[in-house]
Amino acid sequence: MQTLPTRRSILKSAAGLAGGWALTGRDLDSMPVPSGPLLPTVKLGSHEITRLIVGSNPFNGYCYALPSLSEHMREWSTPENVCGVFRRSQENGINTWQFSYHDRAMADLRKYQAEGGTIQWILLGGGPMKTDLELIPQAAKLKPVGIVHHGGVTDERFRSGQMAKVEEFLKRVRDSGVLVGLSTHLPQVVEFAEERDWDIDFYMTCFYQFSRTEEELRKMLGELPLGYVFLEKDPERMCRVIRQTNKTCLAFKVLAAGRLADTKEKLERAFRYAFSNIKPQDAVIVGMYPRFKDEIRENAETVRRILSRVS
Repeated sequence: MQTLPTRRSILKSAAGLAGGWALTGRDLDSMPVPSGPLLPTVKLGSHEITRLIVGSNPFNGYCYALPSLSEHMREWSTPENVCGVFRRSQENGINTWQFSYHDRAMADLRKYQAEGGTIQWILLGGGPMKTDLELIPQAAKLKPVGIVHHGGVTDERFRSGQMAKVEEFLKRVRDSGVLVGLSTHLPQVVEFAEERDWDIDFYMTCFYQFSRTEEELRKMLGELPLGYVFLEKDPERMCRVIRQTNKTCLAFKVLAAGRLADTKEKLERAFRYAFSNIKPQDAVIVGMYPRFKDEIRENAETVRRILSRVS
């Protein structure tokens, strides 16, 4: 059973703010370079991607907790610091970044590449790409591993009976020549696509169902919670469909937006649960915010240790 912390423990990780101490991109660059090799990889099309992928929500201030913490994340995430995360990720054996399409993220990618960075990238069709499909071939020319239909939009269209729009997006991605991905927070979306044998190379699958309606939550819980809801059985529900599909799944929110990472023991338990319940061909996406500690190295070392024991 995964135990979620209280509001107090969520805030505890931000306690260093009062002292003004924070790591920057230069600090990350000056840290000792780990000698470990690339983390274990899986095949995605012709690409080898590490089973731990660095996400991007912290760079955009998506903390799924408090507005003030979101602002701290955005404040820290300068181009220099974001590129420092990429460098530190590669030094720790991570070779892939997943992010949502918008101008700032694309600028960070170009900056890192101009500095000699070689990290692979998977593009989520967010921002204007949600509705402007002409952006798909333009982005594909920049050679991402794949382009993914945005999970929040997928869920909205699933509920409103507009999955034809999702399929049209996926067809445009296929025509662009890069791998085709579908993201969702709902296990039933994966079942829907599988039953219809959609032309998809991989899924992005959220461990927690953020797309429940207020009516569904009231029915389940008897009342409406405040803020985002993380239910302990949600990962089990998503992992069931992850194992049922033969397509690669990139699981995200495996740490419940940091709620399962406030101690090393919880972090280890959460990663172990994820890798024990997804398929050997699957990977996880984790946002990293190394403002107060070297989360990148901690996550990479934990995953490397777990994967040395999990078949």
